[in-house]
Amino acid sequence: MLDAIVLRVAKSAIMGEFDDSYNFDSDSVLKDYPFLSENGAAFVTLKYDNSLRGCIGSVVAHRRLFDDIIYNALSAAFSDPRFRPLSADELSHIGLEVSVLSNPEVLEYDNFYDLVKKVTPKVDGLILKHGVHQGTFLPQVWEQLPTPELFLEHLSLKAGANPSIYAEHPTIYRYRVNAIEKNFDEILSL
Repeated sequence: MLDAIVLRVAKSAIMGEFDDSYNFDSDSVLKDYPFLSENGAAFVTLKYDNSLRGCIGSVVAHRRLFDDIIYNALSAAFSDPRFRPLSADELSHIGLEVSVLSNPEVLEYDNFYDLVKKVTPKVDGLILKHGVHQGTFLPQVWEQLPTPELFLEHLSLKAGANPSIYAEHPTIYRYRVNAIEKNFDEILSL
């Protein structure tokens, strides 16, 4: 089970934009939770009354998990191009989720039908890469797209392509997530 400290780090980073008293001593957090010092990739998702309100993340670990959570929490709250910046008035309606990703692995497949058989619904997150096309879906997206065919079809659209891209055999990466979610007001601040 993912430690709730990841939610506390994300919430405190967001709240620090509204109130300086939410700033915290990162050295003591890293000392108490050394796994946050390791390189890691995370997605931070905000929901307003269960509707998406922001979601930004990293698919490859390229900095400390601690820094990745802070950066992506601030980006999801204030820089997701699909939404206006989060306001303080919205906080009582916000749910916060932090998903820590495993390292992506190439998923070998022969054709689309073989790929459909190799994808594990409700478990796999996928990355599609092919030329200028790239997109990812977290495993949580299986809730809206419950079959491998639908999941892969919409993944190609998210990547800026269409489902015929699978005939060109794009590179598919698979990853898993460890996720934790709570309502914003239920999360203790640092």
